[in-house]
Amino acid sequence: MRLGHPLGILFLAVILPVSFRAQPTPRAALLALSKHDHTLSIVDPASLTIVARIPVGDDPHEVVASTGGRFAYVSNYGFGAFHTLAVVDLVVQKQLPFIDLGALRGPHGLAFADGKVWFTAEAAKAIGSYDPATGKIDWMMGTGQNRTHMIYVFPGAQRILTTNVNSGTVTILDHTQGAAGAPAAPPGRSPMPGPPGGDWNETVIAVGHGSEGFDVSPDGKEAWVANAGEGTISVIDLAHKSVVATIDADVPGANRLKFTPDGRRVLVTAGTLVVLDPATRTVVKRLSSVRGTGGILMQPDGARAYVACSADGYVAVIDLNTLEMIGHVGIAGPDGLAWAGRP
Repeated sequence: MRLGHPLGILFLAVILPVSFRAQPTPRAALLALSKHDHTLSIVDPASLTIVARIPVGDDPHEVVASTGGRFAYVSNYGFGAFHTLAVVDLVVQKQLPFIDLGALRGPHGLAFADGKVWFTAEAAKAIGSYDPATGKIDWMMGTGQNRTHMIYVFPGAQRILTTNVNSGTVTILDHTQGAAGAPAAPPGRSPMPGPPGGDWNETVIAVGHGSEGFDVSPDGKEAWVANAGEGTISVIDLAHKSVVATIDADVPGANRLKFTPDGRRVLVTAGTLVVLDPATRTVVKRLSSVRGTGGILMQPDGARAYVACSADGYVAVIDLNTLEMIGHVGIAGPDGLAWAGRP
């Protein structure tokens, strides 16, 4: 049997596998960071296959997708050693130039709201926003708290919540329309614009030691905060800005907490996956086989949750109806997770 020209065989050996591996980004994609490989994996949630891995720089911790799902933003943390956000074009599967945050070191928590990337800067004890349209950091504010870590931005960016790990607190920032104490706008004149204009009222609420992972209930009425140092969960009434319950959930070391989209369950990673009923504020299940230690992501349709299991080297897939693991995606040292949906 003739094998053909050696150069032709080499050409086929190099080109064919590359062509075989090249897969387009699905319109609905799971994004998973690897702290071990310093990459972002784009995963097809239908088949649980990785379609691309893109480098994202040193010590990636959190990831968020832009509205419309075209871009992903990744925080390069390093406990304050780094000061960049990585940017990935999810359609062409390419890393774009880094965003330099300058003195805002230790970026960690991320949110995308009102067309902007909102981030915490732990070493600077601050939060800020980056406007992709102008390519500039257009707002920042100090919290005065230690290890400002995770962030939640309400629609319209009129209210922002952060957890401050070493201070054991939650910061609530409420936007006002003008400078503090300023008179209302004269008749016929528009008020001060929304963020970054105007002023902010700050409320600091003491919760528990190691307050890190948290989420806001789908109805916007409560914030649940996992206190890693105490193994408890603090429930904050956001209308009254006060702790109304402390749940002894036995979740020491907890670092992420998420509500399901329907608000009927709360998932916490604390070395294992713990499921609570927010109506009764009790633990309903512990999945000891899901050694979750990192990010939790809810699929928008509420069918599945994804849990980063760093020690086991995969992202677990959880059926939210049965509360059982139904699959996994191999990721080395997974942590931050996000969902990217394109029209």
